[in-house]
Amino acid sequence: MSSRRDRLVGAGTQVATEVSINFGSALAGLLIPVVGAVVVVAARQIVTAVAVLPFYRPRRAELTWRRLWPALALGVVLAAMNLSFYEAVGRLGLGIAATIEFLGPFALALLGSRRLLDAGCAVAAAGGVVLLTGTEGAIDPLGVVLALVAAASWAGYIVLTRRVAVGLPGLEGLSVASVVATVLTLPIALVVVDYTRIDWRVVGLLLALGVLSSAVPYSLDTFILRRITPRLYAVITSFGPVVATVFGVLVLGERFSLLQLAGIVVVCLAAGITIATQRDHPRSELEAAAETVP
Repeated sequence: MSSRRDRLVGAGTQVATEVSINFGSALAGLLIPVVGAVVVVAARQIVTAVAVLPFYRPRRAELTWRRLWPALALGVVLAAMNLSFYEAVGRLGLGIAATIEFLGPFALALLGSRRLLDAGCAVAAAGGVVLLTGTEGAIDPLGVVLALVAAASWAGYIVLTRRVAVGLPGLEGLSVASVVATVLTLPIALVVVDYTRIDWRVVGLLLALGVLSSAVPYSLDTFILRRITPRLYAVITSFGPVVATVFGVLVLGERFSLLQLAGIVVVCLAAGITIATQRDHPRSELEAAAETVP
């Protein structure tokens, strides 16, 4: 059992990881109007592949079709998840997009639950989304659809990552998926990018986005999960939308009404209560997601 100090260090590092991921997403919000979401996703996938492949490259003998197809499917889902999320950020803003996207793993955590408390949390989360999207002016409907696609993709990402881990241990499946996602997005990015808008500042922001959203979280996950339980990891992760909202305000200049802020907090609290009150066995899907945060 880890010491109290180790748990505190692990929890603090996980909070820092959430800050890193969402700060990276805020940088994406700055870049999307300049280069487009496809270029942002391609840049992130390149950095992910560079960060993961040198350390988690599968052996050729292990790359049988039976083991490989889930990783290939994971790469497709990874590309769809990031593309839909960043497109939603461009249309809705970071805080709203991140909150709606989190409904994916939350719904997966509730799947099969028969607890009245979980049903209440589900209703509360639905009410939070209504407060977030239906109480303040016109919300881009396509942006909401894209955020829901990102949510469904995140749920699929969790399921596939667990399947991939059976055949390709550690982050080896993720390394294959990152290559697939890069192959899918990079050619499109090279076609649609406006090269006249690429300068060293844009390149630097794209690199920073990849490091903050991919390289830093992936490198710290093993360190964190050796010190805290997956449940605590998932509870901290459930407040990612709040962190995203803070960066949306500070970096992107987003503005929220009191009702919208209440909606974001309600969604996060519903997820946090669901995780924190579940029995130790079996683990919820959202706790399992603690080891597969995209």
